[in-house]
Amino acid sequence: MNSDTDNNDDIEILPLTQEHVIEVLKVIDDPELHIDVMTLGLIYDTVIDEKKKSIDIRMTFTTPLCPYGEILVEMIHTALTEQFGLAKDKVNIEVVFDPPWKPTDEIKAMLGIM
Repeated sequence: MNSDTDNNDDIEILPLTQEHVIEVLKVIDDPELHIDVMTLGLIYDTVIDEKKKSIDIRMTFTTPLCPYGEILVEMIHTALTEQFGLAKDKVNIEVVFDPPWKPTDEIKAMLGIM
C-alpha cells in the first residue's frame, strides 16, 4: 500500500472515472452557502487522465474575494485524493474568474435573492 492511502483504510477507493469524480464533487458543499459545488456551478471543467491517474479541475468562486475560497479548494483536493487513492500532485485545481460565476435562477431562489 502506498503512503498516500495508509491513513485512509476506511475509505473505499473508487475507480477514476468522470462519473465518480462528479459524484464526489456533488457532496462537497460550499462552507458558506451549504450548497454543493456542482449545483452552484463552481466547477467549470474536469479532465480525467486514467493512464496518468490524474485529475485537472477548472473552477471558480462565487466572488474573487470569497473568504472560504482557499478552504473550498483544500476540501476538493482532499476529497479527490482520498477517494481515488491519488498522490497529492495528481489533483490539480485551477481557480479562474473568467467567466465570472453567475448563479442560475434556481440557485438565486435557493439563496432567497430572486
